[in-house]
Amino acid sequence: MGGKMTRRAFLSAGAVSAGLIGALGAYNLQGTSAQTAATDYSSLALDDSAWQYDSDNDIYYQLGVQYCLSPAAPAIESMGIYVPGAYLSATANSDGPTYTCEVNVDGTVGDYTAKDAPIAMPVTTNGYAPQNPPTSYSSDDVKTYAAAGMVYVLAGCRGRSNGTNSDGSEYDGGAPWGVTDLKAAIRCLRHNGDALPGSTDRIFIFGVSAGGAQSAVVASTGNASEYGPYLQSIGAVTGEGSSDAVCGVACWCPVTSLDSGNEAYEWMMGQFSTVDTRAQGTWTRALSQDMAREFVSYINGSDIEDADGNRLTLSEGGEGIYTSGSYYDQMLSTIEGSLDNFLGDTSFPYATDDATYDDAQAYVDSLNSDEDWVTYDASSNTATISSIGAFVRHCKPPTKVVAAFDAPDKSAMENLLMGDHDQDARHFDATMADLMEDNASEYSSLSGYDSSYASDWACDVQTKDALGTEQAVRLSMYSPLYYLCPSGDGYGTSTVAPNWRIRSGITQGETSLATELNLALVLAHDSSVSNLDFQTVWAQGHTVAERSGDHTQNLIAWIASCLS
Repeated sequence: MGGKMTRRAFLSAGAVSAGLIGALGAYNLQGTSAQTAATDYSSLALDDSAWQYDSDNDIYYQLGVQYCLSPAAPAIESMGIYVPGAYLSATANSDGPTYTCEVNVDGTVGDYTAKDAPIAMPVTTNGYAPQNPPTSYSSDDVKTYAAAGMVYVLAGCRGRSNGTNSDGSEYDGGAPWGVTDLKAAIRCLRHNGDALPGSTDRIFIFGVSAGGAQSAVVASTGNASEYGPYLQSIGAVTGEGSSDAVCGVACWCPVTSLDSGNEAYEWMMGQFSTVDTRAQGTWTRALSQDMAREFVSYINGSDIEDADGNRLTLSEGGEGIYTSGSYYDQMLSTIEGSLDNFLGDTSFPYATDDATYDDAQAYVDSLNSDEDWVTYDASSNTATISSIGAFVRHCKPPTKVVAAFDAPDKSAMENLLMGDHDQDARHFDATMADLMEDNASEYSSLSGYDSSYASDWACDVQTKDALGTEQAVRLSMYSPLYYLCPSGDGYGTSTVAPNWRIRSGITQGETSLATELNLALVLAHDSSVSNLDFQTVWAQGHTVAERSGDHTQNLIAWIASCLS
């Protein structure tokens, strides 16, 4: 990365995290130290006599399984485990409707056995909300995976906000506690690997929106040292043989890369809008354009490459702020590819809520109703798009104010995510803090500006959480590219999942296309990634976007393909 983002978000993060780990002395996430060797994790052992049974769906399950020794939020930090019946040999207990079970090594479901079945872990934290663990049994979200031969694990994890326990004690939420909890659950599963059906080397985590983002964070930060103090604070399993790495991740519309997300939003979408907070004469319009320029510094300072290994950059010129160069062309090509897939997948006539189109040309004509920006070639059934700006105006206008994830009044959900023990919501974008400082006189001459903004941003980005971690580090811990991109200080320091499936609806206004595109581009050059399946789906928004079929069945089939 380059410019101000590099100084604040990446370089300081590496220095501080190194200091944190150094302060822990001999502590090591995977190795053995005097502290971890002496820890007794026996209370985290799975109780083989506590299984319950759903005979209708042939599923054994346990709820309320504790995954750490010192949970900060006991009502949240537990998990439910669901196992296909064929994988366990059960004996009914005499004192109630429970069973004592052991792994049936001969048990099979489809192509899987009790020893090699994958473990599916959903993350349903939309808006970075908490994921509550199951407190009562329901087969609704479980039976499809169990019927496919998968072990299903729903782990509770803290959300974007601080909270209060039933006894009145308080706990911290926000980054990095949600991912920390998920990592603790994964470590506990491995701790119980011999007693639990399924392979803990085949854990697949998945989610949509912020759930997809946190899934991507888990998959990119396996065994990352920055999480050590947080795992230790809740009594997660550490020491020799422990690991929180996963085998694969599926994420739909992941709202991630918050270290550059505000700037990416304004470069791709904000600069082409002149309404609301981007209206002429507002200070937020000036800020939007400055942020768009900062995204140029981000791209030109990053080691993001195309399929042939050529570094992607942005250049002056084109239709707006640095809307030229190889990175612009890569994004334009991605948009065109999405439309081409749609044209190839769609059987005409094609109906929407507003109209019915008899053929592909009629559909393209509808896209050109306000301006000519799509050219259709009937002989190849493909399209050419003239500009990203036209695409944004017609299909992907901004739906969020300036700034998308770090609002001036700290009202964005991500402001809560980056809050800390002392304050529920914080500013976190260091690039914006620099812009506030550098351009205060210009912004103050425009409408809507408040003189407190600059000092608020400057203060917040320098804060530390209850463990003494600087905010820049916490932000990096939730930014996959910090670990995946060669220009990130965390590059090469984590165990990256080898299997990735990324889907997004191309019309979503929740985040820039740069978010998932950059993630896919860096993964394509990561030697530890053996399977990357990235598509952005035309005419779909912020949803479990798929070109065809059911997203759950597609996920199950993809997991099978990864393991075949």
